[in-house]
Amino acid sequence: MDTGELTKVKIIAFKDKKYSDKLGEFDLPINPDRFSQSFKIEYDEKQATGSQGSDPKFKFTKPEELKLNFTFDGTGVVPVKQGGDTFHKDAIAQLQSFLSIVYSMNEATHKPNFLRLLWGNFSFGGGGQNGFDCILKDLQINYTLFAPDGKPLRVKLSATFLNYIEQVRRLNEQGKQSPDVTHQRTVAAGDKLPLMSHRIYGDADYYLQVAKVNGLVNFRRLGTNTDLRFPPTEKTEL
Repeated sequence: MDTGELTKVKIIAFKDKKYSDKLGEFDLPINPDRFSQSFKIEYDEKQATGSQGSDPKFKFTKPEELKLNFTFDGTGVVPVKQGGDTFHKDAIAQLQSFLSIVYSMNEATHKPNFLRLLWGNFSFGGGGQNGFDCILKDLQINYTLFAPDGKPLRVKLSATFLNYIEQVRRLNEQGKQSPDVTHQRTVAAGDKLPLMSHRIYGDADYYLQVAKVNGLVNFRRLGTNTDLRFPPTEKTEL
């Protein structure tokens, strides 16, 4: 039900990388005026000697980056609601609360907290997930307005968060068909190594490397019910 109340960006801090031990949370008093997402794919673009072109091979997808630009205001113009009470909180107090959640080193783990960003029903991350699990990568702070005594009244921040997915969860989400993890397959009647390689890597030319990894003397005659190992693509370089 829509109550008409403005939904704020919420940052939840966790102690552990599995996001099961919650430490605290912080609501941005003023929502971001803009945010951007960065998606990058890494390719191996090595070029053979004497060639005029290359055949870029997929290496991996870099973690997504999310950049938020937002403001902490202590002029009294923007009311801050916390715990059911509305008051005008100064910008430096807001900044200190924010830093304690996203930046300060946790005394128990000796590193910054794992974070989850939420903004109502909007999906920050790729894959349609509501929350964006991440760690802080970079934070730029600019003080733009000052009281007569020199105290900052307005703070503008630009924070970059790096998507973080715990390894077991990441492998489950990628699925068993991903070419960048090790696979094991059992040979069925009629299976040929080039065809099996094509199913996993999308390229039949990897069959010689797979034969070498498995110590196959004659890759044309595969024993039915034999288990074969198909390593990650970076270990089967053509």
